Amino acid sequence: MGTKIEQAYRLAQERYAALGVDTESAIRTLLKTPVTFNAWQLDDDAGFLKVERSGGGGVMATGNYPGRARNAAELMQDAKKVFSLVPGTHKLSVQSKQIATEKPGVDLDNIEKEYYQPYVDWAKENGYGLDFNPSCSGHPMSASGFTLASADEGVRRFWITHFKKASEIAEYLGESVGMRCITNYWIPDGYKDYPADMYAPRERLEQSLDEIFDRPRRLEYNIDTLEAKLFGIGVEAYTVGSHEFYMGYGARNHIPLCLDAGHFHLSEDISNKISALLLTFDELLLHVTRPMRWDSDHVVSFDDPTQAIFNEIVRNHWLDRVNIGTDYFDASINRVAAGVLGLRNADKCFLRALLEPTEAIRQAEQEGNYTRRLAMMEESKTLPFNAVWDYVCEQSDLPVGMQWIDEVEQYERQVQSKRQ
Repeated sequence: MGTKIEQAYRLAQERYAALGVDTESAIRTLLKTPVTFNAWQLDDDAGFLKVERSGGGGVMATGNYPGRARNAAELMQDAKKVFSLVPGTHKLSVQSKQIATEKPGVDLDNIEKEYYQPYVDWAKENGYGLDFNPSCSGHPMSASGFTLASADEGVRRFWITHFKKASEIAEYLGESVGMRCITNYWIPDGYKDYPADMYAPRERLEQSLDEIFDRPRRLEYNIDTLEAKLFGIGVEAYTVGSHEFYMGYGARNHIPLCLDAGHFHLSEDISNKISALLLTFDELLLHVTRPMRWDSDHVVSFDDPTQAIFNEIVRNHWLDRVNIGTDYFDASINRVAAGVLGLRNADKCFLRALLEPTEAIRQAEQEGNYTRRLAMMEESKTLPFNAVWDYVCEQSDLPVGMQWIDEVEQYERQVQSKRQ
């Protein structure tokens, strides 16, 4: 007879089959598609460089919940715990300042690939992938509010060197692990109040990027992407790397964009941008997050905006063109719990999109029967998706329902609470 969860799944499977949906195929796609988790959820975006931290940079982790990762070993330990409670194929997105090898004198302009070798060994041992990010926030060389667009040649040179090294290290990560790396470029540059000259900083940013990308790049191991932002903390009036800037630069230079769900006005539909951009770009990177108040980076929720993003990807068969990653940090709650909850919610939206009777809905649309289209879209929301999700967890030997929180609380007592 099987377990009650399996019995519920078999009934759900029949319901979906009647609508032309193959649940087994959906499950296989879910489990083999990499979804990236952002490592900065685990260390409050602090990093492990032995350099003085400074404020600013448009990034702020709110809260002081005890037990954050204090070094790369603890970060990997926490990430492994997160991944052990989430079905599917996992990647960890590491920031360059989350250096794994402690060495005096190492700063962002002289990082080398061997400083991240422990991440490579860990990923290979566990079957994970790695993504990478240059780090601009909270560093003395970004204290003025500018990096690649700075009018100071010394500051600009520091960051150009850093971004070049980051891209080269990312290629090494992708080659070594055997899963292509995605490197995301985000800079905090801008002004708190309205500037007299909006053009010159963008001209300097363009020149900096031209120099960074002026080298042979091994695209089979790493893809560089550009992430726009509406504004940041301390740069509310003017952001150099706006969506329009990166859209034009990326299209002209064949550099994919990163769409962060929190980097646009709250009324904008991020899912609507995907098809528009994929007419021009070969690939995109997604940063799935929950912008409760603009770019507040709340833990990903199983909500309508997130569902719309995954629906758009799956409906158009774009899993080979859209790289899925999460981007959030909340230091007011247990960080491992936040990781598990956000990733499981992203996967739930992904699976639900895979289970939608898309072909039948599209047929109604092509026939001009918009009444039927709407009815099918609405009725599909109450199909027994949860029975399939529980089955995926059980078959993956993972906690079903709320059972995972018990494991996280035990981990907190045994591991995180001992960090001082």
